[in-house]
Formats: sequence, C-alpha cells, structure tokens
Amino acid sequence: MNIVVCIKQVPGTTQVEIDPATGVLKRDGVDSKMNPYDLYALETALRIKESHGAEITVITMGPPQAQEVIREAFMMGVDHGFLLSDRRFGGADVLATSYTLAQGIRAAGNFDLIICGKQTTDGDTAQVGAELAEFLDIPHVTCVSKLVDVTAAGITAELDLPLHIGTAEIQFPCLITVEKGIFEPRLPSYKRKLATCDRQITVLTLDDMPDQDPAHYGLNGSPTQVKRIFPPETGSDHQLWHDSGKVLGEKLFDYLKDHKFLQQLR
Repeated sequence: MNIVVCIKQVPGTTQVEIDPATGVLKRDGVDSKMNPYDLYALETALRIKESHGAEITVITMGPPQAQEVIREAFMMGVDHGFLLSDRRFGGADVLATSYTLAQGIRAAGNFDLIICGKQTTDGDTAQVGAELAEFLDIPHVTCVSKLVDVTAAGITAELDLPLHIGTAEIQFPCLITVEKGIFEPRLPSYKRKLATCDRQITVLTLDDMPDQDPAHYGLNGSPTQVKRIFPPETGSDHQLWHDSGKVLGEKLFDYLKDHKFLQQLR
C-alpha cells in the first residue's frame, strides 16, 4: 500500500508580518513548526504501516525551509518526502493550493490512500482535503475519528459528524481527513534522525508538474483575493478591585451592565 500524507509548515508564533501588497503572510525567516493537525494524519499512516505494511510519502508546499517538516516526518518513520517549491506557487488561495498539491501527487507517483489533517492553524479553512480529492477525481470522507477496518480494497472509518457519529466504507484510491485525537502522535526519534539525515528530499517546481500553465498556480490561479488582513488588536487595560465577595459581585454586575455586556431582563 502506498500512502501519501499532506503536511504543512506553519508559523510557530503569532508575531508574523503581512505583505501589504498581496495580503499573504511573510513566511521566510519566521520560526515555524509542523501543523499540529498533520501530526494526527502522520500517526494514522504510521499505524496502518505497522499493522498492514505500507510505504509512506509526505508532500508539502512551501519555501525551501519547509524541508524541516519533512525531516521531522522522517524522524517519525516516513519513507519518502516531496517539497513543492517555486515562487510561482506563492500567494495561492485554498483552490490553487489544492490544485498544486494534486499536481504534485500526480508527479510523485501512484498512491492508494491520501491522509490529511483536519485543517491548518494558519488558514483554518478545512477545505484543502476535499478539494484535493476533487482535483484527483477520487472519493473522500472527512471528520474521520476512528479507523474501524483496513483491507486491501479500502477502509471503513468512523466519522465524527456535527449531529451524530457515522460509519463509511470507502474504496482505494481515496482520501480521508482525520480528526484531532484519532491517535496519540508519537515523538520524533533521535535514532531515526541520525539514520535519515542524508535521505533525499525530492523538490518539484512548476516545470515538473503535469500541468505547467502558470495561470493555474499561485496568485494567478487564485479566484479569491485577500482584501485586507491584520493582526487582532491587543490591550492590557485592567482594573483591580479589592472588597468582599458580595460587593465585588455587585461591582462586576454593574460593570458588565454599564458596558452593555448584559441586558436586564424585563
């Protein structure tokens, strides 16, 4: 079985600068980490590998520094890594990102199962997995909270849906997105770090894609554009009150009422 796991390097801090011209995050030189939700996708793939046998490939899109998360995946037990890195991919919205990943997966080779995390912490759209499956023309299920069964033909999964728990059977090739907590992610291994420090990471550019039309990638291929983006306002104003519990309760009630956080019922 060939498993592809989509991972992403995200900012490790909230102090990230924004390009005023394009409205996208300036990622170069920013402290980064692997998207936390992708750790659950990786662990799911590794559990399947241990119980049923599989080759695991990770794929990510980003600047050269994104190789760091591929190295981290190697330290967890992943076999192969692909980095999609080209300035022409920059500024992609969800649709262009999904299309680029789909093209990269086609260029990387055959697969049976693609696993994605629920979402990313820098975008929070939770749309890439489903759109990626559509571009690859394969079936998919989202919100997977448990693997019920894995066979040579497909998988049976339990889905954590908004109003109920569902079960779905899906045939290979297919894509799933997994929920936080499906498995407890393992820690990277220092022993594997030493063993994989020289392992090759394949870097793909637009020239390596089946579709080499630059109009389909990056800002050019993004039908949605960011009109305005800004960091949330922060404030440190506060008041410190000292009094008995009854008096403090009355003060707090009056404060919330005066500032229209509460409305008195009639």
